Amino acid sequence: MDFKPASIQNLHTCPRALLVMVLLFPGRIAQEQCCMAALEDTSCTQGINMAKDEGDCKSLLSGIDRASVPHLMLCHLGLPVSHQCGQVSHACCLDGDTMFMFATNDRSSSGVSELCFLAAGKCSQRCLGNGTCGCLKGYKLKPDGHSCEDINECLLGSYNCRAGERCINTVGSYRCQRVVSCGTGYELTESNICKDVDECETGTHNCGPELECQNTQGSFRCRPRVRCGSGFIQDALGSCIDINECLSQTAPCPSGQLCINTVGSYTCQRNTVNCGRGYHLNEDGTRCVDVDECQGPDAACGGHGCINQLGSYRCECRAGYAFNSISRSCDDINECRHYPGRLCAHKCENTVGSFQCSCTPGFKLASDGRNCDDVNECESSPCSQECANVYGSYQCYCRRGYQLSDVDGVVCEDIDECALPTGGHICSYRCHNTPGSFHCTCPELGYSLAPNGRNCQDIDECVTGTHSCSVTESCFNIQGGFRCLSFECPTNYRRSGEARCERLPCGQSSECLALPVRITHYYLTFPTNIPVPTTIFRMGPSNAVPGDDVQLAVVSGNEEGYFSAQRLSSGGAITIQRPITEPRDFLLFVEMKLRRYGTFSTFLAKISVFVTHDLSGVLVSPASF
Repeated sequence: MDFKPASIQNLHTCPRALLVMVLLFPGRIAQEQCCMAALEDTSCTQGINMAKDEGDCKSLLSGIDRASVPHLMLCHLGLPVSHQCGQVSHACCLDGDTMFMFATNDRSSSGVSELCFLAAGKCSQRCLGNGTCGCLKGYKLKPDGHSCEDINECLLGSYNCRAGERCINTVGSYRCQRVVSCGTGYELTESNICKDVDECETGTHNCGPELECQNTQGSFRCRPRVRCGSGFIQDALGSCIDINECLSQTAPCPSGQLCINTVGSYTCQRNTVNCGRGYHLNEDGTRCVDVDECQGPDAACGGHGCINQLGSYRCECRAGYAFNSISRSCDDINECRHYPGRLCAHKCENTVGSFQCSCTPGFKLASDGRNCDDVNECESSPCSQECANVYGSYQCYCRRGYQLSDVDGVVCEDIDECALPTGGHICSYRCHNTPGSFHCTCPELGYSLAPNGRNCQDIDECVTGTHSCSVTESCFNIQGGFRCLSFECPTNYRRSGEARCERLPCGQSSECLALPVRITHYYLTFPTNIPVPTTIFRMGPSNAVPGDDVQLAVVSGNEEGYFSAQRLSSGGAITIQRPITEPRDFLLFVEMKLRRYGTFSTFLAKISVFVTHDLSGVLVSPASF
C-alpha cells in the first residue's frame, strides 16, 4: 500500500519510544484508518527522534510534586497527541527504557481494535512489531538489530544516473553529477542538464552594428539588418555595394552594343564606327579596310624588305639587323651583347650590321678571324736562366739555390739559405751558405751529421765503445756525451738487480724497520729549456689496493726548487716547475711512503738527471729510464 506524505507537525511529546501500528480493514473506511495510522506512525517517529536529541521523559515532569501525585496518575499527562503516541509516552513514563508490549481492547470511534507494540525507544527509526526494528528508505539495519546506517547506492550500483554523469552518495540517498563538460555554447543547469546559451540575449556575440544576432543551438549567426536591392550585393560588414553587370555577366548587351555600368544597373549603347591603327574607312564610310604601308611614299622599312599584314606590316631585315616591333624599323644587332662569349674567343667589338674579334696580350688572331693562338715568348730568350712558355704568357724561373729578382722578375739571384727567416731550421746546428746552395755542420764532439745533411745526430759512445768508463762502471749515453755510473748498496741492503737494493730482514729492530724497503737508481737526460711544467718521473705501488695512502716527496737534491712532487690517484709524479736554461747534473732523492692496512712502508728512488745543451733538430736516441 502506498501513502502520500502529509504536512504534520513534529511531535516532541513522545521521548525515547517507538509505536508501530498496522491496520488492515476491508473497504474505504479501513483504507482511511490505515492511512491515518501510517501518517501518525511517521509523525510519531519524527517526534521520538527529536525528543532523543533534545531530552528525555524527565523534562515533561519538571515542576510537578511527585509525592502528592500517584505514579499512575503522574504518567497520565493528557498530552494532545493520538492514541498511539499517548501509549508510547505513558509507557516511557512508567518504565523508562524497558521494552514491553502494551495491548488494549479499547475501540476507537470507528470501532476498530488497535494493537500497539512498544519498543521503548530501542528502534532508531521504525518498529515493525514483535520487537523487530526496521529502517527508512535509503538505510539498512545494523547487526545490533535496532540501529540504522546509510546505504551507499553508488558502491552497490543501485543508482540510476545517465551517461556522462557520476553517482555521489548522500545520507539516505544519492545524487547524479555530470562529468563531461557541456562544450562551447552550452551551460550546465542546477538540474544537471546542458542548456544552450543564448549569446544574443547575454550580449556575448560579436555581430557588428550593421548586423543582427540570431541564436542557434550552441552558437549564433550574424544576419544583415538591411536587405540589399536588385543590382547590389552585401559585403561581410553588411554594406550594400554595386554589382558591375558588364563584368559579372556574359554579353549582357546585344551584339553591336556597348555595355555601360550604372549604380544598381547598366545600360546598352550602340557602337559607332572607329577604325584602329592600320585601317581606314572605305569610301562608303560603313566599314574599315586594311592600309598597305609597304606601298606608301615614306619607305616604311628604310631599304629593307617590306611585307604587308592586316592592320600592320613587317620588315624583312638584312643580316646584322633585327625588326623593332615598336618603332617598326630595322635596328642594328649588337652581336657581341646578343651572343656573349660565342662569337669571339677573347674580345668582341660591334660594328654596324656586323662585329670584329681581337685578342688579349700573349695571343694573336687566328686565320678564322675569331679564335686566338698562343704566342711563344721564350723563343726570344727573355729570362736569364730558364724560361717556360705558358698559355698567353711566359714564366722565368731559376735553378735550385736561386730566386727571381724582385725588380724585373727576369734575373736570377743567389739565395742565402742561412739568412732566411727559416734559416735556423735548415740546419740543426750551424749553416754555411754557398752559391746556389748551403751546407750544415755539427759540434766537433759527441755529434755527427745525419744522412739528410741537415740534422746532427748524437753519437752513442756506449754503443760504439768510444767511452772511457772502467769495468766496474756502467756507461750512460747523453746528448753529445756520456756518463760513467756506479753504485753500491748501503749497510743492511743487498743488490737485487742492476739498479736496485733490497733491505735485509729486520727482525724486531725499529730502526731497521724505519729504513726504506727498496732503493732504486734511475737515470734521466733531456735538453735545456723544456716547457714547464713537464712530468719527468712517476712512482707508485706495483699493485694498488683499495684504501692505499701514498705520499711522495723530494727529500734531497732540490735545494734550488727546480722540481716538485705531485700526488696522483695511483702514486705520485716529479715535475719540472722552473725552466732549466743551462746544462747541469742533478741527483734527486725521492721518497715514497705507503700506508696499507695500517702499516707504513718506505721506498727510495735515487734519480740522476743530466741536462744537456738544447740543439733544435738534433736526432737524439731515446733516454733510458
